[in-house]
Amino acid sequence: MNQDSALQKQEVGLVRKLGLFDSTMLVIGIIIGSGIFLTTGLMAKSIPSPLLILLAWFVGGLIALAGALAYAELGAAMPQAGGQYVYLREAYGPLTGFLFGWMMFLVYQTGSIAALATGFAEYFGYFFPGLATTKFIFSASVTVFHHTVPYSISMGQLVAIAIILLLSLFNFVGLVWGSLIQNITTILKIGALIAIVALGFILGKGGQIEYSLAATGFSLSKLLMGFGVAMIAVIWTYDGWNNVNFAAGEIKNPGRNLPLCLILGTAGVTILYVAVNYIYLYTLPMNELSGVVRVAEKATTVLFGGMAGALISAVVVVSTFGALNGVILTGPRVYYAMAKDNLFFKRVARVHPRFRTPGVSIFIQAIWACLLTLSGTYEQLFTYVTFATIVFYLFAVTAVFTLRKKYPELPRPYKTWGYPWLPIIFIIAMVILLINTLFSKPVESIAGIAIIGLGLPAYLYWKKKDLSA
Repeated sequence: MNQDSALQKQEVGLVRKLGLFDSTMLVIGIIIGSGIFLTTGLMAKSIPSPLLILLAWFVGGLIALAGALAYAELGAAMPQAGGQYVYLREAYGPLTGFLFGWMMFLVYQTGSIAALATGFAEYFGYFFPGLATTKFIFSASVTVFHHTVPYSISMGQLVAIAIILLLSLFNFVGLVWGSLIQNITTILKIGALIAIVALGFILGKGGQIEYSLAATGFSLSKLLMGFGVAMIAVIWTYDGWNNVNFAAGEIKNPGRNLPLCLILGTAGVTILYVAVNYIYLYTLPMNELSGVVRVAEKATTVLFGGMAGALISAVVVVSTFGALNGVILTGPRVYYAMAKDNLFFKRVARVHPRFRTPGVSIFIQAIWACLLTLSGTYEQLFTYVTFATIVFYLFAVTAVFTLRKKYPELPRPYKTWGYPWLPIIFIIAMVILLINTLFSKPVESIAGIAIIGLGLPAYLYWKKKDLSA
């Protein structure tokens, strides 16, 4: 009886509970964070042209869709927990997969969680000033090698930690709970963006949008350079569409639903982003738009009056809350997959027998994200791994070509539409972004590679441990 119980416990695994609607809400909910409310005004400094701004958002959506179509083929062919980790492992070997997972846990996914939670706390503080990120409860200075480093803890950081732990708990007690939170918050944020667009057309008293490039006062070469800079911001605002693949092992009928949710999600967000930016441009003249960080707040103030600040802050709170939940839900599936391959702590591979979630993986992610939140270094660390993140995106889409040659007999319920041209377009876009990042942030790029390189001894340790087991 004891042996049977032990065997049953060992065989407990993840369950496919996410339908097409749930998966699509996951894609949309993770992509739409705070970027759409903040990015356009900064773009306008580089390209003071409504036509180029709208074109940048449209092109950014097409690039995201091209990547999503490639990931759709990979996910449909290998519908396992871990997503990109699995594709890189199968295409290039376990070391490449491990280094991706190492980056995800050490900085990228956990850093995203820290950033989103802090963003949530910042806007949450609008309504509860006593809990704001500017309300410090501890301040000190630490001397390191004759350099004084200031350190402080704010109420906002504690709010961020509390929300990380709360959402991690909800995702631990069941995929249904995590999915329900995701669905509700995503519906609310979609509704808010649609309302901004609809009311912008109904109530807006904006002027005629000038589509002529000649009206900008910039030379063609300066506009092209500015367009490239703006595209970097746009591409990162679309980032997150690939996270749903991490949870591929819990999607029903993944051969159909995974490609569909990626296509519907990225296409839907593209339409929303272009429409919202049209309203920004319709509402605000270019000279009032340029350089404005809280562009959504300024545009809606023109549309709706003094209540706009509170309304947009509420929308951003919901938006960041939903994006945070999606990142917390998907990330642990990568570390779970690594642990299943004996390339991470063994306990991380455990699935809770009642809740059927990777509980240890969820909480180890939460603890590290909380430490990054307290340290205040997540933004710098995130910047360091930007270069490496683009490299892994590049490798993953290239894996479509590699795996077709390596495993031609592998069942592929969905094949990338527009193959090979759309994957090539995505690869070219990533190479350009890679070169730009390397030249604009050479020190950070090298530091990021060094951080990834720290994973080599960790890989060798777990590999040796696996071989000796």
